[in-house]
Amino acid sequence: MGAIRLSAENSLPADGLQGTLLARVWFPGKHPGPVPALVRPDGVFSLFPAALTVSHFLEFEDPIGAARRAGGERIADVAALLQNTAVDSRDPSRPYFLAPADLQAIKACGVTFVHSMLERVIESTAGGDPDAAAATRATIEAEVGQDLALVRPGSEEARRVKAALQARGLWSPFMEVGIGPDAEIFTKAQPMSAAGTGEEVGVLPTSTWNNPEPEVVLVVNSGGRIVGTTLGNDVNIRDMVGRSLLLACRAKDNRSSTALGPFIRLLDDTFCLDDVRRLRLSMTVEGDDGFRLAETHDMAGMSRDLTDVVGQCLGAHNQYPDGLLLFTGTSVAPAQDRDGPGRGFTQHVGDVVTISTPQLGALINRVNHTDRIPPWTFGAGKLMESVLARRVK
Repeated sequence: MGAIRLSAENSLPADGLQGTLLARVWFPGKHPGPVPALVRPDGVFSLFPAALTVSHFLEFEDPIGAARRAGGERIADVAALLQNTAVDSRDPSRPYFLAPADLQAIKACGVTFVHSMLERVIESTAGGDPDAAAATRATIEAEVGQDLALVRPGSEEARRVKAALQARGLWSPFMEVGIGPDAEIFTKAQPMSAAGTGEEVGVLPTSTWNNPEPEVVLVVNSGGRIVGTTLGNDVNIRDMVGRSLLLACRAKDNRSSTALGPFIRLLDDTFCLDDVRRLRLSMTVEGDDGFRLAETHDMAGMSRDLTDVVGQCLGAHNQYPDGLLLFTGTSVAPAQDRDGPGRGFTQHVGDVVTISTPQLGALINRVNHTDRIPPWTFGAGKLMESVLARRVK
């Protein structure tokens, strides 16, 4: 299997520790459990007991100010913690990083990059003929009166695109959520079930067609305010969803089918929401068979604004008292042949997947079958027991 090695050089943002980086650390000892922590140039510092959980900390009126005033226990330096986080070199008697989320709901958006979706629809109808694809695109754009790349979901132009596609028998449920007023939003994973950097991500052993999905994940407090962001891997079981859309929930929520990390970068004077809108992610997949895949994901192509998708998640119609993490979708759909001509791409056990961007660092995981990864057993009940034991020690 491909080895996972974590270091400050391959994991931290390009500006190092200049931003406000929030982490979650497993703290061993008499009363073991996770603690929220701040990653600083002089080390990684516990925020406990001022903040009992990551979710609790993000509810502070001024989390940036609270982070700057934090003076908790020093856990270790960041390089040592990263080295001990990789599953291949982990000593469970020493602290290590976890996925940087705990009680928050983990939600996800789909079909948020409409231009790439429309291009795939047009290409499929053209049977691979670029001239035919160009003609179809030109016809639809003439009917709509606008470049398809500029069509906004729910707009009058989107309604005209829908009519044009329906006239050609091309409409589908995916296009409805891509172009229509209502975004696709679903529950991706249970709170605290996500894998962190350095851990294994899971694919169903029965799946023969699956892929990683590099995504920007918004960190939202209970009031609906976007307070930070992190990297995510929304593991996609394509063959199960292809059999039936009603299997999408089973395909999405499985052991370690969600990865988050390495840290939450809070929005501050070094990193703002407009920076999130401009993020460009890189993804590599490297296999034991010598295969290498490289893809990029550009947030500038997102069809819905970040505030729109968050607003569709919570408000008067729905609440998340512990906040939520929201995967914002991806433009990546790997198609590079791997196991033979025309076979397309799928993951192999042992693949190392790296999702990175200079502003957020790198999320690094290895692929395994879901039934070979140790089961997730530390849920909300054990978290409460751990917090209580550590507070009264």
